[in-house]
Amino acid sequence: MSGDKVSRQKPCHHCKSRLASVPPDTSTIHYEKSWLYRHCSSVQQRDRQTQKAGQLFSGLLAMNVVFLGSAFISSMIFNNVAITLADVWILLSILKVLCLCWIIYYLLGTSRQPHAVLYRDSHAGPIWIRGSVLLFGSFSVLLNIFQIGYSAVLSHCKSRVEIVFPSIEILFICTQAFFLWRHSKDCIQVQHNLTRCGLMLTIATNLLLWLLAVTNDTIHVEIDSQLRAVEQRFAGKAPFSHPCNETTLCTCPNTTICKVFQKGYILLYPFNTEYCLVCCSVLYVIWKNVGRRISDHLVPHTKPKFKLQGVVLGPLLGASAVIIGICVFMMYQIQATTSAPSRQVFVMYYSYYIVLLPLMSVGAVIGTIIHALEKRELDTLKNPTRSLDVILLMGTALGQIGMSYFSIVALVATDPRDLLNSLILSYSVLLIFQNITQNVFIIDGLHRQPFMSAGKEEEMKEEENHEAYNQRRMSMLELGQEIRKASLTYIHNYSHLNWKRKALREISFFLVLCNIILWVMPTFGAHPAFENGLEKSFYGYSTWFVIVNFGLPLSVFYRMHSVGGLLEVYVTA
Repeated sequence: MSGDKVSRQKPCHHCKSRLASVPPDTSTIHYEKSWLYRHCSSVQQRDRQTQKAGQLFSGLLAMNVVFLGSAFISSMIFNNVAITLADVWILLSILKVLCLCWIIYYLLGTSRQPHAVLYRDSHAGPIWIRGSVLLFGSFSVLLNIFQIGYSAVLSHCKSRVEIVFPSIEILFICTQAFFLWRHSKDCIQVQHNLTRCGLMLTIATNLLLWLLAVTNDTIHVEIDSQLRAVEQRFAGKAPFSHPCNETTLCTCPNTTICKVFQKGYILLYPFNTEYCLVCCSVLYVIWKNVGRRISDHLVPHTKPKFKLQGVVLGPLLGASAVIIGICVFMMYQIQATTSAPSRQVFVMYYSYYIVLLPLMSVGAVIGTIIHALEKRELDTLKNPTRSLDVILLMGTALGQIGMSYFSIVALVATDPRDLLNSLILSYSVLLIFQNITQNVFIIDGLHRQPFMSAGKEEEMKEEENHEAYNQRRMSMLELGQEIRKASLTYIHNYSHLNWKRKALREISFFLVLCNIILWVMPTFGAHPAFENGLEKSFYGYSTWFVIVNFGLPLSVFYRMHSVGGLLEVYVTA
């Protein structure tokens, strides 16, 4: 007994060797714990961790650069003795030179390495946004040329930095525009960390250039002080000097060339801010695509094409809105360039908006209801470009919404019963509602599967039915009756879906044309928010200048970005 206990508790060495030689039961093996699985999962996990660490490090780099530049710009605003505009320009010039070095290295080195660009994101860098980069970049180059000419004419009171800085800016704009045009779709697979840091440094530099453009009112103050000096000279008073700003002593002489440079600078000023914002959005998509591997089934083999079949009411109403808007814009600009805009011109301008904005809001609400009624599935695939589109739509809309709320507070606090004040108040309220409804419509449409697949499925079903009928060798009469019955069923189903498709396309095209004219009017010079004088007198010149220069470029970018989103909704309908 005791021997049996010992043998059961501790088997002999010979038994151990026999037990070890017996193959284990394969049904109990856990294949997920095999060496190959553990090795592959660890490689994937390390790859994800490396990607997260690279994104975190590059993001921290951009954050520190933005904070440093913001501190410089804020110090220039609040203490322009210790930190001057020239100091800020020197810092930004250093950053632009670093960005230029990285872009040139990417163009000549990184992108030409073997297996550097194995995948390209088909959703990134659409033609309209790359065209916007070239358009705004060209106008920004002209802006800097006008600034160089303006500083050269006033060389007796301007520093040389004001000529060197725009020269570096021109080189930076041209190189960056070429890089974004050629490589906006790249999913780079080599030198991940260096590429991420270079992209984030370029994004931070563009953000600082945008922030400087929003807050730097040097030339605007010079022009405003000259106008006040002329008015006070006619009134027989002493000339006015702007406090805490010595640049007002540097006045433009009464020469044609100086006036041309001055007018050109003021006209092209908003384009520079637009260029910075567009570049930031494209660079962010490239940054998100660094190291990204796109599966073959995610690559669309056929893209929906833009067609104008079956849409009549939307283009007609949209074209009417564009033509009327151009007439209003031209009348406003004629008065704004010759003399101060009259009260009647402001009334006409805001009346046009008050008629157009409710129509756009109603169309967006109807389109959202149609999205809720249709049976299309949601597109849940990971798409960095679409995620950025949603963020940009929500973020840039805040510019116009913020300006509207500032206007509402100023008008309610002064005299809301006045005709012009009541029009501006109605315009501000309607603009907030229109931005919200349009955002909901576009975002809901971007997350829907293309609508054309339903028609293709019906056509395939009809072809299968024809083949089945032929295989069954039915008589000609029976075959004709069955085909006619199937065709009627198909036409009924297609027409039931077609009214939704048609309504969505009509609404989308109408909103596209409306957003185009609402983009053209503030972009090319119509700025009644700054020229009507109501909010400027309530908040003060400098405060309202910052508010307008912060909100106006965002609102212009919002209209431009909405056109791209609405075109995608139109094509997928």
